[in-house]
Amino acid sequence: MKIIVVGSGGREHAISWKLAQSSLVSQVICVPGNGGTAHEKKCKNIDPADCSYLDGDKSLAAYVAIAKHENCDLAVIGPEEPLAKGAADLFWAEGIPCVGPKKDGAQLEASKDFAKAFMHKYDVACAVSKTFTDPKEAHSYIEDHGSPVVIKADGLAAGKGVVVAATVQEAHEAVTNLMELGKVGEAGEKIVIEDYLEGIEISVLAAVCVTEKTSALKTAVIVPFLPARDHKRLLDGAKGPNTGGMGAVCPLSDVTDEVFSAFDKNILKPTLRGLIAEKTDYRGFIFFGLMLTANGPKLLEYNVRLGDPETQAVLPMADFDFAALCRAITDETLSSFSCKWKDGFVVAPVAVSSGYPEAYEKGKTVTVNEDFIAAADAKLFAAGAVEKDGRLITNGGRVLSCSAFGKTFDEARENSYKALKAVSFEGMFYRKDIGLDGAAESVKL
Repeated sequence: MKIIVVGSGGREHAISWKLAQSSLVSQVICVPGNGGTAHEKKCKNIDPADCSYLDGDKSLAAYVAIAKHENCDLAVIGPEEPLAKGAADLFWAEGIPCVGPKKDGAQLEASKDFAKAFMHKYDVACAVSKTFTDPKEAHSYIEDHGSPVVIKADGLAAGKGVVVAATVQEAHEAVTNLMELGKVGEAGEKIVIEDYLEGIEISVLAAVCVTEKTSALKTAVIVPFLPARDHKRLLDGAKGPNTGGMGAVCPLSDVTDEVFSAFDKNILKPTLRGLIAEKTDYRGFIFFGLMLTANGPKLLEYNVRLGDPETQAVLPMADFDFAALCRAITDETLSSFSCKWKDGFVVAPVAVSSGYPEAYEKGKTVTVNEDFIAAADAKLFAAGAVEKDGRLITNGGRVLSCSAFGKTFDEARENSYKALKAVSFEGMFYRKDIGLDGAAESVKL
């Protein structure tokens, strides 16, 4: 079958790479793809801007038009924005099965208020919160409640809508910036103020199939993947500014059977019950952002797709046909699909451009010694990098991740950093401590 993958980041490169490994797949159409997918076996990049038959159409319908033009049998949507706008609905309406929730289910990520109301309604373990549309009421609540608190813009804000306020003054400033000064646009017109949680963060990605049919047959299911951990701070020792992710590891030795059992009982199962009760058509992936607290795991947020850069650490651990999994999601047979995992570890540090996450330069040539990387049992996943005149050129802050496998954590870590030495571009920077004790944040971010 032919599969269209929507997106251009490292997550989409990893998804496309894993799909292309399947004997079920003849070609992966990456829209628009990136410099990594441009050279991936069975993969073909298509930029909507280059399609004459689209007549300049930049709407979600362009993705469907490309899929139909390329005779694609299945769609996989990587980023959250097209899901929140209803891209999955369009694919299904045109008879193309789609991995990704429809618009109603995507509100679990698109609206923090919606997500918190869902959590509270179905007793999902999470922080106490309150929603505000009036900045005066938000300021008054902060004065009464005190600090620390976590303040979140309701809508999608490209990772810039969450503030951990250690003091009352910082909390007031966050409300002012989000609601009154419009620093994140419409996303900040409504905010959620949460109680602060302390602990260490983990991520659990999962496959989901909840439909009217599976609910009636009692085969609706959420199938969790191996737990992973993102490292969000720029500098070693979990210091410096917050970023979109400086690296990930999978699996996690501190996620015991007891911890995972508590997650299953208090977060995963209530989420599944809620999706069934709300009659949500949710066929895709879900991301549970968790805080491991002294009182057990608590849900920080839902994402309605695979995480980035966690996907680059999790998918290399998969010892099953990823395309078959995607088909099981859309065919409503996920409950009988078995996810098997390799015995080992993946460590995936991220190389970024100098200046990231603030201002950074683009257009730097990336040089790669492919043989050296293969010898280290590693795989490069391009993110902010494009192909130009046969060269790989930086085009973003997070340029690429280097995912390396090892039978032990130490071997995986050694392989990943050995392989990174085979990559270079002007201004290249990466953390040296991904996966080590003290490298991950010990408080909520």
